[in-house]
Amino acid sequence: MRLSDRVTGLFTFGLGAASAYGGWLLPPVPGQPVGPNVFPLVVGIGLCLCGLMIAFGVGQTFEKEAEADLAAHSDLPTDEQVLASHSTLYSFRVLIPPALLVFYMLVVEPLGFYLTAATIILVAALAFRAPPRLAVPVALVAPVVVHLVFYKLLRVPLPAGLIPMPW
Repeated sequence: MRLSDRVTGLFTFGLGAASAYGGWLLPPVPGQPVGPNVFPLVVGIGLCLCGLMIAFGVGQTFEKEAEADLAAHSDLPTDEQVLASHSTLYSFRVLIPPALLVFYMLVVEPLGFYLTAATIILVAALAFRAPPRLAVPVALVAPVVVHLVFYKLLRVPLPAGLIPMPW
């Protein structure tokens, strides 16, 4: 079953509106210009904008032109052919993101943010066919950047675990 872009875009808009509303309800931190309400508010606004763009088909002509150009110059199978030939594999891949979220919830305290996030990024990247030469560096660097943003900019402590960050 395939959903139309309008349905998907409106769902994304609703998700963003709920996130922005939830962030709006959070109380600000006295004496700090950036509090816990800013992050969900910014993410919610971004989701709303992206949802509206999807619902109204912004950029859809570029996708159709690119697909037509690729089909004209390639003997690669179409998305439908790939899905039909790997339907059981793809149906199990849909369980990877929720499983990784449960994994994060269960092991972030004992292992710490860095090891947990690096494992999640590496598993997700390899499961979705990223080349290992790209997946490994991203899995090593991205958790450090995310930790730095949360710790220094947002002032949100993340679990140190087995490998604490030097800051």
